Amino acid sequence: MGDLATLLLLLILFAISGTWLTLSRARDKAIQEARSRCQQYGLQLLDETVGLSGLRLRRLSGRRVLERRYSFEVSIDGNDREAGHLWMIGNALTALILPTIELYTPEQTDNPLERTPVPEDGNVLPFRRRFRDRDIRH
Repeated sequence: MGDLATLLLLLILFAISGTWLTLSRARDKAIQEARSRCQQYGLQLLDETVGLSGLRLRRLSGRRVLERRYSFEVSIDGNDREAGHLWMIGNALTALILPTIELYTPEQTDNPLERTPVPEDGNVLPFRRRFRDRDIRH
């Protein structure tokens, strides 16, 4: 009876260590993906790390697979911290969310809805407001 309990304990320990190694390799792949995507979009990956923030079952090609969500922080100009997220199934990136900022040079237009005040000092660029159909009242 003691040999069976020892064998069961060893199997549980091997399963736990195997799961930990698999998740560790997946996290390394997620760090690599986050780093390359941040570099592609001109963002700085802060702390050079990601953290597992969620798991969910997802149906893919008729079967259920486990999808992992990793969260990380990025900086646009070195003075801010914005959240980013990526989802992975196995080693494949399935979704990515990065903060988007639309910087532009203000233009003078005849439409008052599109007009944005020009900042008085030259080092601030305002955000362009995005209009939807419901924002424009006829």
